[in-house]
Amino acid sequence: MSSKIVFDPHSSEAFLTKEELEKAEKDVLAASKVLLDKSGEGNDFLGWVDLPVDYDREEFKRIKEAAAKIRHDSKVLVVIGIGGSYLGAKAAIEALMPNFYNETSASTGEGCEIYFAGSSISARYLENLVKLIGDRDFSVNVISKSGTTTEPAIAFRIFRDMLEKKYGIDGASKRIYATTDRQKGALKKLADANGYETFVVPDDIGGRYSVLTAVGLLPIAAAGLDIDALMEGAEDERMQLMAAPFEENDALKYAAYRNALYRKGKEVEILANYEPALHYVSEWWKQLYGESEGKDGKGIFPASVDLTTDLHSMGQYIQDGNRILMETVICVDDARCDLKVGYDENDLDGLNYLAGKTIDYVNKQAMTGTIMAHVDGAVPNMMIHLPALDEHSLGQLFYFFEYACGVSGYTLGVNPFNQPGVESYKKNMFALLGKPGYTLK
Repeated sequence: MSSKIVFDPHSSEAFLTKEELEKAEKDVLAASKVLLDKSGEGNDFLGWVDLPVDYDREEFKRIKEAAAKIRHDSKVLVVIGIGGSYLGAKAAIEALMPNFYNETSASTGEGCEIYFAGSSISARYLENLVKLIGDRDFSVNVISKSGTTTEPAIAFRIFRDMLEKKYGIDGASKRIYATTDRQKGALKKLADANGYETFVVPDDIGGRYSVLTAVGLLPIAAAGLDIDALMEGAEDERMQLMAAPFEENDALKYAAYRNALYRKGKEVEILANYEPALHYVSEWWKQLYGESEGKDGKGIFPASVDLTTDLHSMGQYIQDGNRILMETVICVDDARCDLKVGYDENDLDGLNYLAGKTIDYVNKQAMTGTIMAHVDGAVPNMMIHLPALDEHSLGQLFYFFEYACGVSGYTLGVNPFNQPGVESYKKNMFALLGKPGYTLK
């Protein structure tokens, strides 16, 4: 069993000709050169490329110290952010912690529960979270480069006020950790004025590529996960991708196959997983690819399903709907769980034919059967083998997807590192709320 990520496109090869794949390979190699030469649009946002080997070791040490302090003096950590300011951390924590980690922390008193806020403007969600915290000790990690993004700014006002009422202004300042711009912005100004410990959102790394910076690492470390192993996984993946020729370079092959299929009319890519823990990895992936590629009237639409669950809801469309779909499956090779199906003498549910088999074996046969059915239904399938659900493997996966995304965006002919369309809704919202300087057109 491999200890590194492996990309397997064999269930999509029948949908492409040799000439189409050769054209995609040529285009992807050219795009990769643009990325590494830093000669393309958005080249001032390429800090993530060398991040696994070129990060601030002193800040990394402070992240681990702050995480240890949070776990020691708090029962709850509230992570406030939106988009790239929370999805990477949530993806890692959901993937690597036990499925019911908050409930476990609450019942055992070990570690701290971690909740996310500021990713919506739901009064009900915020009110319920306030009630859930109750009188317990808690800390806040607010993540915003500017400090003025509406959703997290509202949440921060609420939890900052809650902290100051509970601990006083000075006490609250020791429980607020601000991840923000190095020098400027409303949050940086507030943090300096109140003495919050601060961590940096790098100028040369966009939010959706920032999971391996303090943006993602502080919450991940506060959960008790090994961020050294996470970074080592990313470093190993970077080293492999930088050195390997196309035939052995899985990120380049992934970019090539998805772009070749896109040219054949497969305009929607479904990322499918067979582990509930990977749900937020899919959410992180959707932002990464949607925000990077969806512009200038172009782009593969990123969607996701949790299987086998969604076979009972989206399965019909995937099998028989509009044939604009391609599918990429994340397979966790080593589930590290030996739970087996038991034997029942009466066999009323008809499951004795599975008795003695591990549930993971059953899950993987369901995956194989589903892929076969979808391919028969004209849905090309690609697979990404993830060695295990651990920090090293996830570090590899994060870097794999980031690198493939940068290359794929340049292959499409767009700037993968801007997001001009994101601001449109804000202008209308601000006008409707009466913010000075904004009017509806």
